[in-house]
Amino acid sequence: MRRMKIDELLSATSFDVGEGSPHIVIDPQACRTCPSERACELSCPAQRYKWDEVKDVMAFDYVGCLECGNCRLVCDRLFTGAEGYSWNYPENGSGVTYRFG
Repeated sequence: MRRMKIDELLSATSFDVGEGSPHIVIDPQACRTCPSERACELSCPAQRYKWDEVKDVMAFDYVGCLECGNCRLVCDRLFTGAEGYSWNYPENGSGVTYRFG
C-alpha cells in the first residue's frame, strides 16, 4: 500500500459546513492585541488563520477546519470564551469527515 502525502489525504477529506453558522468565531480586530503572539496562525494544520498585513487584522475562514482544537488550546480568548470568541463542534453532525487515516 502506498503512503499518501498530507495534501492527498486532505483532498480526500470532505467538509459539510453550516453556511452562516460558523463553529469558531473570533474578533479579528481584538486579535491585534493577541497575548499569545498569534499562536493560532502557527498551530493550525489547515492554515485557516492568516494575519492580513494590509488590514492589520486576523483573517479567518472556518471552512476547511479540521476540528483539531489546536487554536482553542493556544488562544487564551478562545479557550476561555472571551467576548467575541467561541469554539464549538459544528451542529447536527456536520463538519469534517475523514475518508482516510
